[in-house]
Amino acid sequence: MKDRTSIITNAKNTILAESKAIANLANFVDSAFEEAVKYIYNFKGRVIITGIGKSANIATKIVATFNSTGTPAVFMHAADAIHGDLGNVLNDDVVICISKSGNTPEIKVLVPLIKNYGNKIIAITGNIDSFLGKNADFTLNTYVEKEACPNNLAPTTSTTAQLVMGDALAICLLKLKGFTSKDFAKYHPGGALGKRLYLRVSDLIKNNELPQVSAEDSIAKVIIEMTEKRLGVTAVINNKKIIGIITDGDIRRMLSKSSDIKNFVANDIMSKTPKTIHQDAMAIDALDALEAHSITQILVIDDANNYTGVVHLHDLIKEGIF
Repeated sequence: MKDRTSIITNAKNTILAESKAIANLANFVDSAFEEAVKYIYNFKGRVIITGIGKSANIATKIVATFNSTGTPAVFMHAADAIHGDLGNVLNDDVVICISKSGNTPEIKVLVPLIKNYGNKIIAITGNIDSFLGKNADFTLNTYVEKEACPNNLAPTTSTTAQLVMGDALAICLLKLKGFTSKDFAKYHPGGALGKRLYLRVSDLIKNNELPQVSAEDSIAKVIIEMTEKRLGVTAVINNKKIIGIITDGDIRRMLSKSSDIKNFVANDIMSKTPKTIHQDAMAIDALDALEAHSITQILVIDDANNYTGVVHLHDLIKEGIF
């Protein structure tokens, strides 16, 4: 029990120490940060992000965040840069250099080379008085009082601060660019996330059957139609327009009252105010509609209010949206 308590206490202390340091970062967001964001926003090139050690790991994540939010970025390892990879840096590029101390040997070699090329440097450093801090064009302060590591050695709080500062840059640029969910979808077409952003109802229904009966059709025909089309539902149609819906539940409720179905037609058991959704709506909107009304199917219409299909909850599950 003592060991368990110690583990929980250590975990909480780590989280609280890092959260305190991150909250303090807000005090370091100044005119240099603003000018750095404006410079990136207005220039025509890419953002080259470099670092060494754990800072290099953070740089790769910031690159990914920039690219996914509309700011072209490339990772360049600081050690490799001084052994040939400086060829990655083009005339119009800006370089973000990440270093806690700002005084590592690789950084001291790299910074003058970049400046000789005429490229601007944005420093993300925990030591604004360092070589990097003093030689950068824009210096962003990520000072932390101490690492979460009990020996104050392993990069923990400091790398978290670097990551958060990178996120702050990315989000500020996103807002300046007016980056929307449609733009986000363009860069994230794969997986469930992408599907939530671009998949439409029309994409869901194209492979589904189109169950439909008329108001005067017999219940036997209704059951056959629902069975053959395998969606657990059928629309009741008049001249392509939806006038009702019959579900498996409607059939069960009818049979619970009477086993003699010969005297019933579709009009007798259909729901006359079915929920519908436009075929151009987003698939995620269909999910919202199903959840809002506690239903498993929804009928689909086009611009002329003609019946065009059925979206079933299973369609959304299959696509990984639910």
